[in-house]
Amino acid sequence: MAHQVHIIGGGLAGSEAAWQLAQRGVRVRLSEMRGGGGETPAHQTDGLAELVCSNSFRSDDHAHNAVGLLHHEMRRLDSLVMRAGEAARVPAGSAMAVDRDLFSAEVQSALEAHPNVEIVREKVDALPGSGLTIVATGPLTAASLADGIARATGSDSLAFFDAIAPIVHHDSIDMEICWMAARWDKGGKDYINCPMDKEQYYAFVQGLLDGDKGEFKEWEENTPYFEGCMPIEVMAERGVDTLRYGPMKPVGLDNPRTGRWPYAVVQLRQDNKLGTLWNMVGFQTKLKHAEQVRLFRTIPGLEHAEFARLGGLHRNTFLNSPTLLDRQLRLNSAPHIRFAGQITGCEGYVESSAVGLLAGLMAAAELAGQAWIAPPRTSAMGALLAHITGDAEAECYQPMNVNFGLFPPLPEVRKKQRKEAYTERAKADFGVWLAQSEAVAA
Repeated sequence: MAHQVHIIGGGLAGSEAAWQLAQRGVRVRLSEMRGGGGETPAHQTDGLAELVCSNSFRSDDHAHNAVGLLHHEMRRLDSLVMRAGEAARVPAGSAMAVDRDLFSAEVQSALEAHPNVEIVREKVDALPGSGLTIVATGPLTAASLADGIARATGSDSLAFFDAIAPIVHHDSIDMEICWMAARWDKGGKDYINCPMDKEQYYAFVQGLLDGDKGEFKEWEENTPYFEGCMPIEVMAERGVDTLRYGPMKPVGLDNPRTGRWPYAVVQLRQDNKLGTLWNMVGFQTKLKHAEQVRLFRTIPGLEHAEFARLGGLHRNTFLNSPTLLDRQLRLNSAPHIRFAGQITGCEGYVESSAVGLLAGLMAAAELAGQAWIAPPRTSAMGALLAHITGDAEAECYQPMNVNFGLFPPLPEVRKKQRKEAYTERAKADFGVWLAQSEAVAA
């Protein structure tokens, strides 16, 4: 099949871009190096759209949360990632979490069955010199291709560390000590909570500080952490109570055995449909594996925990997109090439997928000779795109999740009503944009 667009990278962004193009009649070659001679330090399978870190797409509340609003907008555009996410969904309170294996299988089967998509297991070592291309190789781009990107951009890519949280087998958790609840009982009893008293908490923090940690490779040294995915031992170094105001926050969690909030709490979230695997929320770590097992088994309820996966840490790379890409995600020095996903500096599964979706829509419009109409900046997709492609300060550009701080302000609205006002405005403006885009494509 002669392709019209070449997509390099079969992660969330590349898979979403392929789907959007294929649904519009565009023939796509999707190159994925896993299964074709290429590996990464973090992936465990060769499945498309494998979720490497958490299994959560975060909040699904589209009335009060910017991430939930992004979910809403992607669903309106027939997002494959959101479609597969619904099929693989597991309980997570007001958040959207998925069975990661089922999710990957759903994405891959949809693309394999599509007549306009050719999936090729191959390692691409250089940027193509011609032809419409979308590079969605993500934060674990192969070194050879990363070197080619650096040469094409005329500057080194930035980099940051991303961390992986451990996963525990459910039947090894002591539910005589732990209990099921969501904070403030919001969304149901979807989390396993492990309570700590003051003495246990302080001993745990000291264990994090004293624990044996993995050494960084030479190419990882002097790479900053991303604030949204901070290893727990790094958080502990910032102060003894930092974790109690972060992932071990006890507020809103009444222990049914005491009727009170614990001093600190470790939460676990369901990781697969069967409910047999649960991940430790916010417990990304660089501790060595043996140290993780020893220390995490001091957590009440996890004394006999069996781990399906232990935590890890890897370096992510991304472009200084505000200086290198135009408003359509095209490389200024080679406009036949678009970038999408985390390599652009967006952060998060949903954000990465959304940028891949937009890159697919842009390429489809270009092929059809249609004028591209960007989504309104008042929408989640528009705000995220604008931030990546020019609104961010290039000198201090860092990975960014979607948040209301990226939206045009609403100073006339009272603070308590502001979130709803943001989402109401976004939905109205997004609906107008969607109708205009459909009219142009008709």
